[in-house]
Amino acid sequence: MKILYLETSSKNCSVAISDNEKLLCLCEETSENYKQSESLHTFVEWALEGAELSLKEIQAISLGKGPGSYTGLRIGAASAKGFCYGLKIPLIAVNSLESMIEPFLGQNYDYIIPLIDARRMEVYTAIYDGNTGEEKIETEAKILDYTTFQEYRDKKIIFVGDGAKKAQEVLQLPNADFNENIFPSSKYLIKKTLEKINKKEFEDVAYFEPFYLKDFQGVKKKKSEE
Repeated sequence: MKILYLETSSKNCSVAISDNEKLLCLCEETSENYKQSESLHTFVEWALEGAELSLKEIQAISLGKGPGSYTGLRIGAASAKGFCYGLKIPLIAVNSLESMIEPFLGQNYDYIIPLIDARRMEVYTAIYDGNTGEEKIETEAKILDYTTFQEYRDKKIIFVGDGAKKAQEVLQLPNADFNENIFPSSKYLIKKTLEKINKKEFEDVAYFEPFYLKDFQGVKKKKSEE
Protein backbone atom coordinates (compact mmCIF):
# COMPACT_ATOMS: atom_id res chain seq x y z
CA MET A 1 0.00 0.00 0.00
CA LYS A 2 1.44 3.36 -1.08
CA ILE A 3 0.97 5.96 1.66
CA LEU A 4 1.76 9.69 1.71
CA TYR A 5 2.67 11.15 5.13
CA LEU A 6 2.41 14.82 6.12
CA GLU A 7 3.81 16.26 9.35
CA THR A 8 3.48 20.03 9.75
CA SER A 9 2.89 20.50 13.48
CA SER A 10 6.31 21.99 14.25
CA LYS A 11 9.24 23.88 12.73
CA ASN A 12 9.96 20.68 10.79
CA CYS A 13 7.96 20.55 7.54
CA SER A 14 8.10 16.85 6.73
CA VAL A 15 6.76 14.66 3.89
CA ALA A 16 7.36 10.95 3.38
CA ILE A 17 6.09 8.12 1.19
CA SER A 18 6.09 4.44 2.07
CA ASP A 19 5.12 1.20 0.43
CA ASN A 20 3.64 -0.51 3.48
CA GLU A 21 6.45 -0.36 6.08
CA LYS A 22 9.23 0.43 3.55
CA LEU A 23 10.20 4.11 3.46
CA LEU A 24 10.54 5.14 -0.19
CA CYS A 25 11.37 8.83 0.17
CA LEU A 26 11.63 11.56 2.82
CA CYS A 27 11.69 15.33 2.27
CA GLU A 28 11.90 17.57 5.31
CA GLU A 29 13.40 20.83 6.51
CA THR A 30 13.49 22.46 9.92
CA SER A 31 13.13 26.23 9.85
CA GLU A 32 12.61 28.84 12.53
CA ASN A 33 10.22 30.60 10.14
CA TYR A 34 7.68 27.75 9.84
CA LYS A 35 7.80 27.27 6.06
CA GLN A 36 4.87 24.84 5.73
CA SER A 37 2.77 27.14 3.57
CA GLU A 38 5.51 27.62 1.00
CA SER A 39 7.28 24.24 1.22
CA LEU A 40 4.67 21.53 1.81
CA HIS A 41 3.44 21.00 -1.73
CA THR A 42 6.94 21.31 -3.15
CA PHE A 43 8.07 18.58 -0.75
CA VAL A 44 5.13 16.41 -1.84
CA GLU A 45 6.23 16.78 -5.47
CA TRP A 46 9.84 15.97 -4.57
CA ALA A 47 8.82 12.95 -2.49
CA LEU A 48 6.68 11.56 -5.33
CA GLU A 49 9.56 12.07 -7.75
CA GLY A 50 12.00 10.40 -5.37
CA ALA A 51 9.66 7.46 -4.83
CA GLU A 52 9.05 7.26 -8.60
CA LEU A 53 5.30 7.44 -8.11
CA SER A 54 2.49 9.60 -9.43
CA LEU A 55 -0.02 11.16 -7.06
CA LYS A 56 -2.81 8.94 -8.39
CA GLU A 57 -0.88 5.88 -7.16
CA ILE A 58 -1.14 7.04 -3.52
CA GLN A 59 -3.69 4.89 -1.67
CA ALA A 60 -3.92 6.67 1.71
CA ILE A 61 -2.89 9.88 3.46
CA SER A 62 -1.43 9.90 6.97
CA LEU A 63 -1.28 13.15 8.90
CA GLY A 64 0.53 14.12 12.08
CA LYS A 65 -2.54 15.63 13.75
CA GLY A 66 -0.83 17.61 16.51
CA PRO A 67 -0.60 19.06 19.06
CA GLY A 68 1.70 21.83 17.88
CA SER A 69 1.67 24.97 15.77
CA TYR A 70 -1.90 26.09 15.12
CA THR A 71 -1.09 27.45 11.66
CA GLY A 72 1.07 24.48 10.73
CA LEU A 73 -1.66 22.04 11.74
CA ARG A 74 -4.26 23.94 9.71
CA ILE A 75 -2.06 23.84 6.62
CA GLY A 76 -1.35 20.13 6.98
CA ALA A 77 -5.00 19.24 7.60
CA ALA A 78 -6.24 21.28 4.64
CA SER A 79 -3.71 19.61 2.34
CA ALA A 80 -4.49 16.12 3.65
CA LYS A 81 -8.21 16.66 3.19
CA GLY A 82 -7.67 17.98 -0.32
CA PHE A 83 -5.67 14.92 -1.32
CA CYS A 84 -8.25 12.57 0.23
CA TYR A 85 -11.16 14.27 -1.51
CA GLY A 86 -9.40 14.48 -4.85
CA LEU A 87 -8.09 10.92 -4.85
CA LYS A 88 -11.02 9.38 -2.94
CA ILE A 89 -8.67 7.71 -0.46
CA PRO A 90 -8.78 7.34 3.35
CA LEU A 91 -7.23 9.63 5.96
CA ILE A 92 -5.30 8.33 8.96
CA ALA A 93 -4.31 10.71 11.77
CA VAL A 94 -1.53 10.05 14.30
CA ASN A 95 -0.63 12.02 17.43
CA SER A 96 2.48 14.02 16.52
CA LEU A 97 4.06 13.29 19.91
CA GLU A 98 4.19 9.60 18.99
CA SER A 99 6.48 10.34 16.04
CA MET A 100 9.05 11.79 18.46
CA ILE A 101 9.57 8.73 20.64
CA GLU A 102 10.41 5.99 18.13
CA PRO A 103 14.18 6.72 17.85
CA PHE A 104 14.51 6.27 21.62
CA LEU A 105 12.54 3.08 22.18
CA GLY A 106 14.59 0.22 23.61
CA GLN A 107 17.41 2.56 24.70
CA ASN A 108 17.21 1.66 28.41
CA TYR A 109 14.87 4.50 29.33
CA ASP A 110 11.98 3.81 31.68
CA TYR A 111 9.98 6.60 30.09
CA ILE A 112 10.20 8.84 27.04
CA ILE A 113 8.58 12.24 27.47
CA PRO A 114 8.17 14.46 24.39
CA LEU A 115 7.86 18.19 25.05
CA ILE A 116 6.52 20.54 22.40
CA ASP A 117 7.22 24.17 23.25
CA ALA A 118 4.08 26.24 23.81
CA ARG A 119 3.75 29.68 25.36
CA ARG A 120 6.08 30.83 28.14
CA MET A 121 6.81 27.85 30.43
CA GLU A 122 4.05 25.69 28.98
CA VAL A 123 4.58 22.53 26.92
CA TYR A 124 2.43 19.93 25.19
CA THR A 125 3.44 16.54 26.51
CA ALA A 126 2.57 12.90 27.12
CA ILE A 127 4.42 10.02 28.77
CA TYR A 128 5.37 6.80 26.98
CA ASP A 129 6.89 3.53 28.12
CA GLY A 130 10.56 3.48 27.10
CA ASN A 131 10.43 -0.09 25.77
CA THR A 132 6.96 -0.66 24.34
CA GLY A 133 6.02 2.91 23.41
CA GLU A 134 2.72 2.44 25.22
CA GLU A 135 1.09 5.71 26.28
CA LYS A 136 1.12 5.97 30.06
CA ILE A 137 -0.17 9.52 30.48
CA GLU A 138 -2.27 11.00 27.70
CA THR A 139 -1.48 14.24 25.90
CA GLU A 140 -1.92 17.41 27.94
CA ALA A 141 -0.73 20.99 28.27
CA LYS A 142 1.53 21.36 31.30
CA ILE A 143 3.23 24.30 33.02
CA LEU A 144 6.86 23.54 33.88
CA ASP A 145 8.27 24.38 37.31
CA TYR A 146 10.65 22.74 39.78
CA THR A 147 7.93 20.34 40.98
CA THR A 148 6.99 19.02 37.52
CA PHE A 149 7.61 15.30 36.85
CA GLN A 150 9.09 14.80 40.34
CA GLU A 151 7.23 11.49 40.61
CA TYR A 152 9.74 10.16 38.05
CA ARG A 153 12.79 11.34 39.98
CA ASP A 154 14.09 7.80 40.50
CA LYS A 155 13.42 6.67 36.93
CA LYS A 156 15.66 6.82 33.89
CA ILE A 157 13.87 9.18 31.52
CA ILE A 158 14.57 11.27 28.44
CA PHE A 159 12.83 14.50 27.47
CA VAL A 160 12.77 15.11 23.71
CA GLY A 161 11.57 18.04 21.64
CA ASP A 162 12.02 21.79 21.43
CA GLY A 163 10.52 22.16 24.91
CA ALA A 164 13.37 20.15 26.45
CA LYS A 165 15.68 23.16 26.69
CA LYS A 166 13.48 25.17 29.04
CA ALA A 167 12.60 21.96 30.89
CA GLN A 168 16.28 21.32 31.60
CA GLU A 169 16.57 24.78 33.13
CA VAL A 170 13.88 24.20 35.76
CA LEU A 171 13.45 20.44 36.32
CA GLN A 172 15.46 18.95 39.14
CA LEU A 173 15.79 15.38 37.86
CA PRO A 174 19.28 13.88 38.25
CA ASN A 175 18.56 10.78 36.12
CA ALA A 176 17.04 12.62 33.17
CA ASP A 177 18.49 13.19 29.71
CA PHE A 178 17.39 16.04 27.46
CA ASN A 179 17.41 16.26 23.64
CA GLU A 180 15.99 19.49 22.27
CA ASN A 181 16.85 18.74 18.60
CA ILE A 182 13.94 16.35 18.02
CA PHE A 183 10.88 17.36 16.03
CA PRO A 184 7.89 15.36 14.80
CA SER A 185 8.85 13.63 11.53
CA SER A 186 6.72 11.97 8.87
CA LYS A 187 9.09 9.00 8.65
CA TYR A 188 8.11 7.98 12.17
CA LEU A 189 4.38 7.96 11.38
CA ILE A 190 4.66 4.72 9.39
CA LYS A 191 4.37 2.11 12.14
CA LYS A 192 1.39 3.69 13.88
CA THR A 193 -0.32 4.40 10.57
CA LEU A 194 -0.15 0.77 9.49
CA GLU A 195 -1.54 -0.30 12.86
CA LYS A 196 -4.49 2.05 12.38
CA ILE A 197 -5.09 0.83 8.83
CA ASN A 198 -5.16 -2.78 10.02
CA LYS A 199 -7.74 -1.78 12.62
CA LYS A 200 -9.65 0.31 10.04
CA GLU A 201 -9.27 3.41 12.22
CA PHE A 202 -9.91 6.01 9.53
CA GLU A 203 -10.92 9.64 9.99
CA ASP A 204 -14.11 11.19 8.68
CA VAL A 205 -12.56 13.56 6.16
CA ALA A 206 -15.51 15.95 6.18
CA TYR A 207 -15.43 16.50 9.94
CA PHE A 208 -11.77 15.94 10.81
CA GLU A 209 -10.04 18.66 12.82
CA PRO A 210 -6.40 18.67 13.96
CA PHE A 211 -5.58 18.03 17.62
CA TYR A 212 -5.08 21.65 18.65
CA LEU A 213 -5.30 20.74 22.35
CA LYS A 214 -5.95 24.40 23.18
CA ASP A 215 -7.95 27.15 21.52
CA PHE A 216 -6.04 29.47 19.24
CA GLN A 217 -4.76 32.57 21.04
CA GLY A 218 -4.18 35.38 18.63
CA VAL A 219 -2.74 38.80 19.38
CA LYS A 220 -5.30 41.59 19.17
CA LYS A 221 -4.19 44.70 17.41
CA LYS A 222 -4.72 47.96 19.26
CA LYS A 223 -7.22 50.32 17.68
CA SER A 224 -5.49 53.33 16.22
CA GLU A 225 -6.27 56.55 18.03
CA GLU A 226 -8.52 58.95 16.17
